[in-house]
Amino acid sequence: MQPPLENVSSVLVFTLSGLNETLENRFVFFSLTALFYPLMVLCNVVIIFTIISQRTLHEPMYVFICNLSINALYGTAGFFPKFMYDLLSENHIVSYAGCMIQIFVIYSFALCEISTLTVMAYDRYVAICRPLEYHSIMTNQRVLECILFSWLAPFSCMSVLIVLTTRLTLCGSTIEKVYCEIWAVAKLSCFSTTVNNVFGYIVIFVCFGHGLMIYCSYFQLIRKCLKSVEVRRKFMQTCMPHLLSLFNVATAMFFDVLYSRYGSKNIPQGVRNFMAMEFLLLPTILNPFIYGVNLTTIRQEVLRLFFKKQVRISVNI
Repeated sequence: MQPPLENVSSVLVFTLSGLNETLENRFVFFSLTALFYPLMVLCNVVIIFTIISQRTLHEPMYVFICNLSINALYGTAGFFPKFMYDLLSENHIVSYAGCMIQIFVIYSFALCEISTLTVMAYDRYVAICRPLEYHSIMTNQRVLECILFSWLAPFSCMSVLIVLTTRLTLCGSTIEKVYCEIWAVAKLSCFSTTVNNVFGYIVIFVCFGHGLMIYCSYFQLIRKCLKSVEVRRKFMQTCMPHLLSLFNVATAMFFDVLYSRYGSKNIPQGVRNFMAMEFLLLPTILNPFIYGVNLTTIRQEVLRLFFKKQVRISVNI
């Protein structure tokens, strides 16, 4: 009788093949990334510092915006340092443990982005459709619960997916991406990945549930806007940045799903890499500008902080 196979992968190192066809331009890509990543960090840190330091911004809407920026720093830290290292390296490898950590960070970031945008849609619904009850509903405790939900739910989902992935016996070690991707690892399995696929579809279904909640919130908001000019003005001022951010994230996620499920090798490698990285690039840099420019309160506080420091420096000189 044949002894049972152990559910332990013999793969110790993965090879990332996503950069193989673009090595001749790697210094150009490194230079662009070296400009983009610090700029993204700076923009999000400015938003976080401004909201935390100014008591006038200690409102639910701004707390959720701060959470988006913290999540951006968290998610990109799991990708850009390794990506920049690979651009300068001849061998694009990552350890098994490092790959699992990168998967956890990147995809919990994506799920947290969706959860936070869902919570923000609910906050705008309460603020505009039930203004008299807003402060009794969106209490400090409720805001804390929403923040915990936006982090713990993604962490729980990804923890289960990581556990299900580590139990797989792998028959390959090459991932055709510039970073570790959970479905790419699952495709390397020697045996059935039915359990992983079922749970993955459950996670996708939960994301669609988030989308349904956002749709219901904005359906009620738009109905309210049609009845009042004042509500319409408030909607344009506070909801349009959220809609822009939501569209930005949804587009980026759509491209990533297209690439993961239907990515063809006939498409140039550079295009495939952009499709794979878009949800790490666009939302993280555009969100600070969307909220910093469109929301007058944040814009004024950022300018006040900046010019105040400039005046202090001039006085000291």
